[in-house]
Amino acid sequence: MAISCLIAPFERVAAAENVKHGLALYGDPALPANFDHFPYANPSAPKGGKLRLGMIGSYESLNPFNLKFASAPQLLIGNVYQSLMARSQDEPYSFYPLIAESIEIDSKWEHVIFHLDRRARFSDRKPITAEDVLFSFELLKAKGRPGQRDAFGRVSKVETPDAHTVRFDLISGPDRELPLLLAAMPVLSNTATDSAHFDDVRMDIPVGSGPYIVKEVKIGERLVLARDADYWAKDLPSQRGLYNFDEIDIDWHRDGNALFEALKAGLVDYREESSASRWLKGYDFPAIRDGIVVKDVLRPGRPVGMSGFVFNLRNKLFDDVRLREAIAMTFDFEWVNANLYGGLYRRTVSYFDESQYSSSGRPASGGERALISKYPGAVREDILEGKWRPPEHDGSGRDRNIARQALRLLAESGYKLAEKGLEKDGRPIAFEIMVRDHDEERLALNFAASLKRIGVAAQPRLYDEVQYQQRRRKFEYDVMIGQWLPAAVPGAEQAGRWSSASIDKEKGTNLAGASSPALDGLIDALIRARDAEEHLSAARALDRALLSGFYFVPLFHAGEIWTVHSTELERPARLPNFPIYPFGFTLEQWWWKTNKIGRE
Repeated sequence: MAISCLIAPFERVAAAENVKHGLALYGDPALPANFDHFPYANPSAPKGGKLRLGMIGSYESLNPFNLKFASAPQLLIGNVYQSLMARSQDEPYSFYPLIAESIEIDSKWEHVIFHLDRRARFSDRKPITAEDVLFSFELLKAKGRPGQRDAFGRVSKVETPDAHTVRFDLISGPDRELPLLLAAMPVLSNTATDSAHFDDVRMDIPVGSGPYIVKEVKIGERLVLARDADYWAKDLPSQRGLYNFDEIDIDWHRDGNALFEALKAGLVDYREESSASRWLKGYDFPAIRDGIVVKDVLRPGRPVGMSGFVFNLRNKLFDDVRLREAIAMTFDFEWVNANLYGGLYRRTVSYFDESQYSSSGRPASGGERALISKYPGAVREDILEGKWRPPEHDGSGRDRNIARQALRLLAESGYKLAEKGLEKDGRPIAFEIMVRDHDEERLALNFAASLKRIGVAAQPRLYDEVQYQQRRRKFEYDVMIGQWLPAAVPGAEQAGRWSSASIDKEKGTNLAGASSPALDGLIDALIRARDAEEHLSAARALDRALLSGFYFVPLFHAGEIWTVHSTELERPARLPNFPIYPFGFTLEQWWWKTNKIGRE
């Protein structure tokens, strides 16, 4: 046995200056170098059994990393493909050893060096080397997701001094997040990846380095993952106690109703419910009554993200911010929540709601004001003072006072209520609301009825999943219900959502077509923040600028996660603070009770 194998991996390079076992955006990671497992993992969990899951829609590719990533199962990430380092779901933004056993970074964060674990292997048993990391970086920079392309474009040079060392030199100027984005980079096999056709829709069986391999594929309908008994990292602290099922069998269903019926029929072991009405009224069927399936409410502390009726500003109809504000005023959350959702929801009031980055209810700090002062008129006074909230309706379903307020605002902007409805310069204010299921349609119909009272003609239109995705990718809609997934720490992903450079990126996440010098400047300040205080100021300032733009009609969120699962499934009592969304895609922290495994 080679001498190096007798030495703990971190100790092989720990003598070097600035070498760390982990990386956090600010400060040090919470766990020490000798940590045994993540706090939300159970290293004693039994392994075995098959987990059956259901997804909505279909898939046509097994590559989740190119521009067509939305057509591939995202659950391949983490299970089949893994990154240089493992992100802890218990901390806002920290990484620990995985393929890279340690990281070296200078005090100015101008370069970062990853030291690879010599034990790291792909599923074809070939070692992972610096050549594979360099290949992955160059491929994803050229043909990867938009966010990866943008991030990796901020690297000025890459070197591989030896087979287990990779150095990235970063562009000048502070960018605290870039080293973490590199740590999160998936490592692809140089020999098993077809780089020439990487940007095509392909069904090549992936060769990854994760705990599972792809066992069975039925395009668009079914995917089976089997645990790799020789998974090289199974005893690493960042992996210990996770990935406990021998097989994960996933079936795709045409919509939420079909998936719900599969659960009732005993074909699915776990489901995360997103419909409040179904959660309230739908779970009274034999498996629930017989104790085979149980409703389980989870309450992690993660931010909630944002959802709302988003205006597509590529349509000139929505150029006027006062029109957007008046339309947003008419959404009657109080009636909708009480009558459609049993009062289960809270109104969303910030792009970073339920987190320290929310500006709601807080007057702007000196740091925020200094940033905002560079962009006169970008933030309204009531939002600067933290006093703005969406108007509260009286719950009647036809609050005349708010309708009058909206009409007064519109009149100030030159809109007139004519015989055929609201108009300006002879142009009627009419648009379509694109929806993709009956739950969205019901909500949109209620909203349209409220808009009719101020003369706005909004027409909900239901599209099937294929049409919906095609139109969404090409931004061919007037208004749609958009969703921005929560980020534990807002960062570079905000550029893809709100920057001028992202407007024309097909399949991008700038659903609103938002563009302004203020948004661009505040996103840049967010990315370039040098410490936690600067970062907090930039995030809240950005929140205020977004709220002032009225790019969306804020909807609502639940303060908990509604799950339904087999009573034979177990989970740690200690949930992570910042679980991924949806909750744990493939339940990597859960396991089957021993007696369940024994019966199979």
